[in-house]
Amino acid sequence: MTMYATFWALVPPIVAILLALITKEVYSSLFIGIVVGGLFYSGFSFEGTLTHIFNDGFVAVLSDSYNVGILIFLVILGAMVSLMNRAGGSAAFGQFARKKIKTRAGAQLATIALGVLIFIDDYFNCLTVGSVMRPVTDEHKVSRTKLAYLIDATAAPICIIAPISSWAAAVSGFVEGEDGFSIFLSAIPYNFYALLTIVMMIGLVLMNVDFGPMKKYEENAAKGDLFSDESGAVQSEEPVSSKGKVIDLLIPIITLIICCVIGMIYTGGFFEGADFITAFSNSDASVGLALGSICAMLITIIIYLIRRVLSFSECMECLPSGFKAMVPAILILTFAWTLKAMTDSLGAKEFVAAAVEQTAGSFMNYLPAIIFLVGCFLAFATGTSWGTFGILIPIVVAVFANSNHELMIISISACMAGAVCGDHCSPISDTTIMASAGAQCKHINHVNTQLPYAIIAAVISFITYIIAGFAQSALISLPIGIVLMLGTLFVIKKLSSGKNVSQ
Repeated sequence: MTMYATFWALVPPIVAILLALITKEVYSSLFIGIVVGGLFYSGFSFEGTLTHIFNDGFVAVLSDSYNVGILIFLVILGAMVSLMNRAGGSAAFGQFARKKIKTRAGAQLATIALGVLIFIDDYFNCLTVGSVMRPVTDEHKVSRTKLAYLIDATAAPICIIAPISSWAAAVSGFVEGEDGFSIFLSAIPYNFYALLTIVMMIGLVLMNVDFGPMKKYEENAAKGDLFSDESGAVQSEEPVSSKGKVIDLLIPIITLIICCVIGMIYTGGFFEGADFITAFSNSDASVGLALGSICAMLITIIIYLIRRVLSFSECMECLPSGFKAMVPAILILTFAWTLKAMTDSLGAKEFVAAAVEQTAGSFMNYLPAIIFLVGCFLAFATGTSWGTFGILIPIVVAVFANSNHELMIISISACMAGAVCGDHCSPISDTTIMASAGAQCKHINHVNTQLPYAIIAAVISFITYIIAGFAQSALISLPIGIVLMLGTLFVIKKLSSGKNVSQ
């Protein structure tokens, strides 16, 4: 196959992404990208394209045990959200929050704080923060696209700097021949994209500045239109129990967190003698989250029945309702996974690995910044952070073996930061899809409004990695990056034409 391990391997996802951004229609764009990948792989044979797309694509990804576990987790989370809404827990929390949170800025800061607290897993973060904070941000006229951005920016960027998370476990596993967990801890201060994204979110809220397409959505939201052009975004109202209280939201969420942590350490061998950190590092996030969520759902149903908030038949009605709410996200995820399978079959990993190894050596001090850009592009094109880690981190470890340990730490951080950045920007990223689902916001609108914010964080991170490559100290480079970020927001606020929405 002449196209194997060449730039052509990245063409299918690029086609899908460009079409999605141009047409604002995700399903057909992803499918066309998949077809292009199938055509390239088969040498433009009709039969070969069909069999590759369906056998090696759709059928393969939907029979993969990890993917099935994630789909089960999504369906159960959808059911739990439906249960909490039907029981009146979400409405009760919304009323409680209205008394405590008085401003738009307060509602956004509360969303950020909750996103930071739920650091275990990005999928879990997106859907939980969305279901809890939607009533609060709606009350304070924060647009659904802004909510989706806040959810997305506290999902992967928080998970990638949280030592106890499914992401830390994944990264630790990719660092072969080294102490993966200690390297992950050492890399946190150099994870500039994640840290600067958090600074950016807080700065945007406190300085009351919005720009790009987001500005229009926020101005419309201040007038009461939370969706702008999203005619189909408002979901039909379900009946809500009048007996619901705040605990009907808090108990399920706390139960979900505890059960998911137990589920993840269970898969890592904690109950067979492994210590907590080792168990988390060796955990299977897919199985752990599926086990934890189904246990949490059963406990929630039992609690609701005991409290007589919902009847058994009402609880059962929430199961298909929750599944139905997740269908768009599941459909996009399936397409995105299949597109990744097409890209993998064309040798994208090998092409990128060769490109990175060729740049090493003569540009050693610039290597963290170069690796950051490569990670951004690869994750953007493939829609996967974890796949990007798997490709780049072993290459970095090999390049810096027995040489500059500090530069290796910075470069591994650049791998992680670039992967999260590309994942954050990409319309085919599962985390981006989950953030749209969590905010109940039209997916392509979330992508369009988030992109300018993510690009600014990426540019400042790139500059900071150049500084870090020479300074090789987080105490020097990170403060410079923070000053650059806040200075950029200040300049944008000054240059922004028109009046910003009121706090």
